Amino acid sequence: METSKNTILIPFDFTEVADIAVQHAIKVSKKLDADILLLHIVKKDTLIAEQEKQLKESAEKISSKWGTLPKTLVKEGTIFKTINEVVEDLNCILVVMGTHGMKGLQKLTGSWALKVIVGSQVPYLVVQTPPKHDEYAKVVFPVDYKTENKEKLKWVDFINKMFNSKTFIYANASKEGILDSRTKANVVFSKRFMEEKEIDYELVLSEGESSFSQETIQYAEKIEADMVLIMTTRDISFHDYVLGAYEQYIIANNAQIPVLVINPRTDLMKYGYGGFG
Repeated sequence: METSKNTILIPFDFTEVADIAVQHAIKVSKKLDADILLLHIVKKDTLIAEQEKQLKESAEKISSKWGTLPKTLVKEGTIFKTINEVVEDLNCILVVMGTHGMKGLQKLTGSWALKVIVGSQVPYLVVQTPPKHDEYAKVVFPVDYKTENKEKLKWVDFINKMFNSKTFIYANASKEGILDSRTKANVVFSKRFMEEKEIDYELVLSEGESSFSQETIQYAEKIEADMVLIMTTRDISFHDYVLGAYEQYIIANNAQIPVLVINPRTDLMKYGYGGFG
């Protein structure tokens, strides 16, 4: 299967959350002039023909309802490998995945929920409810001490170019409002980047009363954010997968805010969105 346009992939399992993912994907696809691909994964190749028919019927329903006809693909495999194999084969630029929060992630992939995302070379937009607004106007950008924070900035610029959004730099601070030296350096770097790119931003310090992940979601909910943008931990461990890493809490947040999840070392240049010096 070949496509000449940029492609946004949706893991599609005929559920309500898959339909929700479609709605978000359509919103992004219009900004990027991108195709949408519904990918359904089966355990046996004998199921492919039957599922292809059902998937094409779903695509027709989407076209009738939303005015966009997705492409369809049924592959034998597992969610852990096949999604990202297709992403690589078709040079997709984004995966949009629906979930029922932590319960849904566990249903989807067991305790290895993050493994699907961590294995990807492109971002995942994880969604739980339909889009609330036409634009992703408010983006929360949590910043702590990790070096990966700087890699997220190219995606802030990317989203801003699409939606002219306002970015809220949410910095991990102590109860006294103090930033440690590494976090402060990341904040300074982030501010300078946004000023150079003329991105509308606001700096907010966390309260330091509870975990940074909890406070990030609480703040995002307070300002009715349209998206939280996070970077996965470099070389995430088995321990993190099983016990629930920072990323899992954010991805499966109870406020049901969409989360754009980026892996370290992702390079926008290969997708034609250069100029992120």
